Order: sequence, then C-alpha cells, then structure tokens
Amino acid sequence: MVRTRLLVCLLLLLGGLTPSLRGQVRTGADVLIADSLHLLKGKRVGLLANHTSRLASGEMLFDVLRAHPELTVTAVFSPEHGFSGSAADGEAVASGMAGDVPLHSLYGITRRPTPAMFDGIDVLVMDLQDIGARFYTYISTMAMCCETAAETGVRVIVCDRPNPLGGVKMEGPVRDESQRSFVGYLPLPVRHGLTAGEALRMAVGEGWLRDGAAPQLTVIPCDGWRRGMDFDATGLPWVSPSPNIPSVDAAFAYPGTCLLEGSNLSEGRGTDTPFLVFGAPFVDAEALCAGLEARQLPGVRFHTAHFTPDPRRGAPHPRFTGERCAGVRIEITDRATFNAFRTGVNILDEVRAQYGAFLSFTSYLDLLAGVSGFIKLPIEDAIRRSAEDIRRFSARRIPYLLYP
Repeated sequence: MVRTRLLVCLLLLLGGLTPSLRGQVRTGADVLIADSLHLLKGKRVGLLANHTSRLASGEMLFDVLRAHPELTVTAVFSPEHGFSGSAADGEAVASGMAGDVPLHSLYGITRRPTPAMFDGIDVLVMDLQDIGARFYTYISTMAMCCETAAETGVRVIVCDRPNPLGGVKMEGPVRDESQRSFVGYLPLPVRHGLTAGEALRMAVGEGWLRDGAAPQLTVIPCDGWRRGMDFDATGLPWVSPSPNIPSVDAAFAYPGTCLLEGSNLSEGRGTDTPFLVFGAPFVDAEALCAGLEARQLPGVRFHTAHFTPDPRRGAPHPRFTGERCAGVRIEITDRATFNAFRTGVNILDEVRAQYGAFLSFTSYLDLLAGVSGFIKLPIEDAIRRSAEDIRRFSARRIPYLLYP
C-alpha cells in the first residue's frame, strides 16, 4: 500500500513537469506567439489559414496576429474547404473579406496565389493541420504558395503541426511524375510520415517546386512532438481538418479508403462515419465482409453495414444519395499494424472479385494512387511497388526531418 501511494505521488509530481513530458504538444503556432514573434514585428503579414489554425488557448491565430500592435495582417488565404472549413470536397469557394482584411480563396477561381495577391506582404505565415496523406490538398496549396513566394521575394514561415498518423510509418507508392496533380503535387508516398514543415523542406531541398523555386523558408517546429506519436498521444483536441474527417480513426483509414473515390463505390460521405464505412446498392454486406475477413489483414476488423447517404454539411451530393447501400464498416483494432493503403487495395480487389460486373473505375484512381495504370495493376505488384518506393523514400527524407 505504501509503495502504491509513493507511485501515485511520483506520477502526480511528473504531471507538474513540462507539457511535452505529459504528452501535451505545443504547435508551431503556439511557439510562434510565445517565442518567435520577433520574426514578424514591423512586417506586413499574409496568413494561409483556416479553422484549424488555432492556439492552445482556443483563440484563432488570425485574431491574435491581427490584434498585435507591432505587425499588420494585410491578406488572408484559405485552402480547400474554405476559411471556415465547412465547404464540401471539391466545392469552389469564393474570395471575400475576413473582418477588414482581404480573404483570397485558393480553391475557387485559382488554386495558385498570383503575384498580385502577394503585393503588400513581407512575410507569409502558413498554419494548416494536414492529415498525413499525399492526396489531402493542404500541402499542395502550401507548396504553390511557396512557389509564388519565391517568385515575389516574400519570406515564408510555416507553423508546423503534428502528423496525426505519426511520423514513422509510410504506406503506398511514391507518385509518378506523369500523375502530378492537385491531389498529388509532391512526389510523396500515399502516407508520407512527414509534417507539413518537413514536406516543404524536402520539396525545396529536392527541387520539387515549379522551376526549382527556392523560397526563403523558415519552419517553426512543434514543441514536444515525437515521430512515434499519433494524434491521440499529443494531448491536443481533435479539430476536424475537413468535414469528412470527423475523427482520428477516419484520418487513419483515409489513405486507403479514399481510393474508393476512383470507383463507383460509396466511401461513406453522407453518413456519420465517412471513410470508415463503404458499400453500394449492388453489394451483399455479409458476403463482402466475409471475403475481407478471410484476407486476415493486420490491425483491422470488418463488420457488415447498411447505410443511406444523405446530403449534409460538407457532403451536399454524396454518391447514392437516398439509396439504401449494403457494405462494410472498418474497425481499426491496432493502429501500429494497420496499413490503410494495403487495406484499400484489398477492398477494391475483393469487390472486383465479387462484383466485377457492377464495379467500375475512373482515371481518378490513378491520380490518387499516383501510379499510371494502377487500375490494371495486380494487387501483389501494387504492394511490392509500395514497399520498394518506401524503402528508397525512407533514406531520402532523412536530411529534412525535424523530430526524433
């Protein structure tokens, strides 16, 4: 009993130590405000931000910077889903005003900031919560901002944030050059294991930006984040980075089940669990679930599901709106062994085996996978290609890593 009490006391004492020892991570935005505002004093500041760009206090970075007496926020930029993060996937967002500051949408008339948009800016601060998948478009927007910054001589400061999936594990192939697009702007694996700051450091260092652009780039690292942490280990509150990533498990599944967007299956948009449930009216839930369970994929269980996609915030026109779908619900049982990309490829392979006459694909699947002809690639070749690409990429990324 005495030993137990001593142990409890010791744990309570440790709870009073630094935030990083308790698992509480400080984001780059919090570090900027607390320790690095001298970088912005006297400057005209542009800000790439959205609803995820908030501090530990709950305040929005935009509001804190705009209220600061020693700098001037002259322009705001927003990525896909808009400044409020409420627009649907692929929905064009109009520019406007954020208070008395011009707000330029980079998912409307243009996805690349024009040099004119950078007039009156000395430094561009970028603060967006990425989710660690190549086809999530926030890093594409950040890379294009870096290109325009290099062209106009504007300095770039990235307020880094944790990769919700952790920084160790990688999945899927590295994008082919022929498949460069807005959902694959940088040649990364599908699950890349980098923070946004690390990915941009690598983009500059490897010459991946347009015309070899090399902006003056400063990354303000997170305090207390380690590569082995997934998001739940950070102590930070989950703020859905977009309407259809409502949970950390949805983020973990996304590098695999997003591939279904290149088929005529529902990926669960229009339900409460997008990317964790999938199916179609032509599917037999029990048969598909049994086929996937028989594959014995690590870290995941499959359960029968029936759902009806309905219009909602962030999914105004989901596939099979109002139609009863049968399918499967994913349960991630072990994040350490779960491989989303491998799971997604197996899902497509099993659906093709059972419902080949009903299943169809579009060229979008090649863009998502990043591989030309991926639609026709045998599953064994897809998995082998992924393993080979990741082995090479793992060594290549080492000089750009910021965290142990």
